[in-house]
Amino acid sequence: MEKVLTGKTYDIQGFSVQDGPGIRTTVFLKGCPLRCPWCHSPESQEFKTELNWMSMRCLGTEACGKCLDVCPRGAIIRGELTQNAAGEDVYYPDVDKKKCDDCGACARVCKATALYMCGTDRTVDEVMHRIDRDSPFYEESGGGVTISGGECLWQSDFTLELLKRCKEKGIHTAVDTTGYAKWEIIESVLPYTDLFLYDLKCMDSALHKQVIGVENELILENARRIAAAGGRFWIRIPVIPLLNDSEEHFEKYAAFLSDIRDAVDLVQLLPYHKMGISKHDRLMKHEKIFVAEPPKDSLMEERAEMLRSRGFKVRIH
Repeated sequence: MEKVLTGKTYDIQGFSVQDGPGIRTTVFLKGCPLRCPWCHSPESQEFKTELNWMSMRCLGTEACGKCLDVCPRGAIIRGELTQNAAGEDVYYPDVDKKKCDDCGACARVCKATALYMCGTDRTVDEVMHRIDRDSPFYEESGGGVTISGGECLWQSDFTLELLKRCKEKGIHTAVDTTGYAKWEIIESVLPYTDLFLYDLKCMDSALHKQVIGVENELILENARRIAAAGGRFWIRIPVIPLLNDSEEHFEKYAAFLSDIRDAVDLVQLLPYHKMGISKHDRLMKHEKIFVAEPPKDSLMEERAEMLRSRGFKVRIH
């Protein structure tokens, strides 16, 4: 029996207006080879389905506690006494992530859905059915479908098939990518991709390796090859304090972008924010993450104006 192609998604967002032109449906695929410490979607990093816990939904082990009884690995125990958002004393469950194998037994019995699984296997047909519901919005707004992540090019077969099916229906397509993928994969999706939303996180390769976990030569070379092949870009630069927010670093951005200027339709500056902190807490990994004050509006405007003075269309996200 032929195996049905599936992709592991963690969200499908309709009426998206930030992930390309017009009103779009953004399909978020799970798994990313990079480890950006400021990641605003840490649930997207692992390639597997994972257990999450949202404290504001939890009734506490005294009012519910079913999760304590069903875990086959004994990974859940009653935690210490604390207070919930209403100021009430409550015992929350404590999950030992070293013992937890993400089987989902606790999530299935959690009546408040405080414990829930992130990561759903979907077929191309299932995703296309969801996309078809939004198609009237594309026609009216000049929108379409964006495949994002994680890093969607690391689920390359699923991404390619989804792009092909969208193009068969005449839907505008965008691929939101870090650019960290084999060229053969990027080359395969090029004919079916109208726009690349392309992340440039840091121009210094050694610093890129130190902070994010991989060097950036492949990312930059893939951008050059996409441009040479006729691809179109919205370049996305996350502006991260202490990493890439200096004038000197933006000079490096400007120099690189000048090399692919004819392929760049827009540069988006994405100021660092703290929205990933609560999502990181839901994963219960208790790892240190990057926390800083968001860049000031004045700095964002200065960096945008610098790139505009070099002839680029710039938008602050």
